[in-house]
Amino acid sequence: MSTYMAKKGSVPQRWYLIDATDKVVGRLAVKIATILKGKHRPEYTPHVDTGEFVVVVNAEKVKFTGNKWNQKTYQSYSHHPGGRRLIVARDLHAKHPDRVLFEAVKRMLPRNKLGRKQLSKLKIYGGPTHEHQAQQPVELGI
Repeated sequence: MSTYMAKKGSVPQRWYLIDATDKVVGRLAVKIATILKGKHRPEYTPHVDTGEFVVVVNAEKVKFTGNKWNQKTYQSYSHHPGGRRLIVARDLHAKHPDRVLFEAVKRMLPRNKLGRKQLSKLKIYGGPTHEHQAQQPVELGI
């Protein structure tokens, strides 16, 4: 008995549409990361990109539990002395509504070439419209 290993390009990639209205950020990010990695498919292979495309709309309507809007911070570093910047989740959400969900998903994917390729399949939009009608994404009820 042999184990099935997917080859590059042998697994068809579908498009999914997710509405993020009133969804908790972490729980939604877990579902998105699973689809991007391809772990929801029986053909999952760890070293091959078997994931699928995910389009998220209404990202500005996500929510956190507890007091995370005021307590959770995001850090960036410019690699210069004193170049560390911290921003609170509420301020980040006000400037870039899609960035909170993007950062949550990014931290759940592997930190290598494969993870960066999988992350490029994530399309997040703050409002209810998106530019991917031509791909005919299937709506996921999460």
